Amino acid sequence: MSERTIVLGSRNVKKIREVAELLAPAGFRVVPVTEFPDVPEVIEDGDTFAANAAKKATEVAVALNQWVIGEDSGLCVDALKGAPGIYSARYSGEGATDEKNNEKLLCEMSDVPDERRGAGYVCSVALSSPSGEVRIAVEGTCRGRVTREARGDGGFGYDPYFLIPEFHRTFAELSVLVKHTLSHRARAFSLFVPQLRKISAEFD
Repeated sequence: MSERTIVLGSRNVKKIREVAELLAPAGFRVVPVTEFPDVPEVIEDGDTFAANAAKKATEVAVALNQWVIGEDSGLCVDALKGAPGIYSARYSGEGATDEKNNEKLLCEMSDVPDERRGAGYVCSVALSSPSGEVRIAVEGTCRGRVTREARGDGGFGYDPYFLIPEFHRTFAELSVLVKHTLSHRARAFSLFVPQLRKISAEFD
């Protein structure tokens, strides 16, 4: 099987690596948008994960005249009415970092009892043709709960605080193999890849 190249409209190094690992078995090599410095950053002003994923895919695809994957994901906490949601990456405001975002999350949830700390990770993925047409749109979710202390040193974002009860481990404690099976991103790409294979001949 010959390897095909596909652009990922993301500048998050850890996310790029994760998506590359998920697509490699399907015969696709992921090239991040960071390899094209002339492409402007996409303003994520959609009101859903799906809208932002589609925007990232289509705008970059048109700019490069290439097939592009857009991905948007985040954590939705039940007790916070779905926050941080689509604002997950910039939850703590300007200059947001994983550490600052997690600090704000823990502060917002300081009075939330253990039995009400349910949350879900969401991942939306879109594929745009070079002309800017969304050809594939899927979404994956994974339920868990928010811990009070960080556990594990793997993953990124809110992973050290996102516990999978069945495994008694956070995303940051799980092996890559397990995470690539049950994470929101893994579940989204498990839906995405079969559809990608169906239209992959159009890439040639």
